[in-house]
Amino acid sequence: MNTIFEFFGKSALNFLTLVPVVGHFTIFYLKLIPLFLSPPYRVGLIIKQIEIIGVQSWGVIALTAIFTGMVEAVQLYSGFKQFGAENFMGYTIFVSITKELGPVFATLMVISRAISAMSAELGTMRVTEQIDAIDILGIDSREYLIIPRVIATTLAVPLLVILFDFLSNVSAFIISTQVLELNPTTYQEVIQKLISFSDIYSGIVKSIAFGLVIGMIGAYVGYHTSGGAKGVGESTTKAVVVSSVSLFAVNYVFSSLFFILGW
Repeated sequence: MNTIFEFFGKSALNFLTLVPVVGHFTIFYLKLIPLFLSPPYRVGLIIKQIEIIGVQSWGVIALTAIFTGMVEAVQLYSGFKQFGAENFMGYTIFVSITKELGPVFATLMVISRAISAMSAELGTMRVTEQIDAIDILGIDSREYLIIPRVIATTLAVPLLVILFDFLSNVSAFIISTQVLELNPTTYQEVIQKLISFSDIYSGIVKSIAFGLVIGMIGAYVGYHTSGGAKGVGESTTKAVVVSSVSLFAVNYVFSSLFFILGW
């Protein structure tokens, strides 16, 4: 009995500890809004971060996308075959990838590869006092370090999601037609007949929100690192965990909103 009370007591304390952190996070970025909208815009830094976050992540995104499409084809075929509805596989695969799997899986890969590195980099700069040195030089470290990373993540994630969607659907099409021997013409015709514009842009809208949220979390956690080398490791872990959980929460909010709007 004591163990149960101890468990719930610790959970309640952890929740109460989280509340002020969320408040500080919100206030921190509300204060940064003017910096997002005013010069200098540091286009060079944004492009560099897009390369780090986007270009350097395309390999893992591509591999994840290809295998996701292959697995989708095999798993759905076994289910659709029982009802003689194999011809509808194409549309189901397309929608499941573009609306849910593409945005979520691609963003998770970005979190694991880029957001963790972002938090570790900023955390290292904080504990080695490089961020303090930037502030002493008269440069706003938030404007120099955080804003380019958040903007770059917001721009890079949708592009990676588009790549993921394309490769997943191509791999699913190849497996479905070449291995499972579905009719390629029927496969494409069903997609063209049933697809709507919202099936495509709803996932892109989600990915923009995902990129913004994970970029803000990764930069915030890294920027506020403390505790030396151990603190850098803890911040990296925290950035990955919080970003991943926030991704699913934001995904639910947008999915519910799109359902209400009929998208």
